[in-house]
Amino acid sequence: MSEQHRGPACRARLSRRRWSRFAHAESGATAVEFALLGVPFFALLYAMIEVSILYFATANLDSVVSEAGRLIRTGQAQSSGMTEAQFKDYICGELTLISNCQENLRIDVRNFTSFNNLSYPPLVDENGNIVDTTVFQPGVAGDIVLVNVYYSYGIVSPGMVGLSNLEGGGRLVAAAAAFRNEPFGNNLPTS
Repeated sequence: MSEQHRGPACRARLSRRRWSRFAHAESGATAVEFALLGVPFFALLYAMIEVSILYFATANLDSVVSEAGRLIRTGQAQSSGMTEAQFKDYICGELTLISNCQENLRIDVRNFTSFNNLSYPPLVDENGNIVDTTVFQPGVAGDIVLVNVYYSYGIVSPGMVGLSNLEGGGRLVAAAAAFRNEPFGNNLPTS
C-alpha cells in the first residue's frame, strides 16, 4: 500500500521513524564537525604562520642591518664611494621574505658628535603614514653613526589587523645599529 492511502496515524509514525533515523544517523557528522571547526582552525593556523613570517623578517632585518653597518663602521662604504642606492641594494640583496624591497625599504644613516645626541626624526606621522626624511651620512673615521632601516610589511590576513601600525593595514618593521666608526683611511692609528 502506498503512503498516500495510509491514515494520519500511520503517516505520523513513519515521520517519527524517519526523524529518529535522521537524528541518530552519524554518516555526515564528521563533515558537519569539520565545517564548524575547520574554518577557525585554519584561520588560526594561517595567523600563526603570518606572525612567524613577520618575526622571522624582523630578525632577518636586524641581522642584515648589523652586517651592513659593518660596511660603514670599517670604512668600506666610504672608501668605495657607496651611495645610498648601492647601500639599499646591498641590504635588499641580503634580505629574505620581503616583497618589493626597493619600494618599501627606507634607509636613514646619520652621524653624531656623541652617543648622548643620538636621535632621528619620527618614522611615522600621527596618521600612520611613513615619513620619508631619510639621509645618508656614513661619516668619517671616529664619527658616531646611527643606521636605521625600516620597511612597510603588508599584513595579508584580515584577522591580524591588530598587528598593523600603519595607515592601510601594514606593519612598520625597523632595525637600528649605533656605533663609532673605526679608524680607517688616513686616520689609521700609528704605533
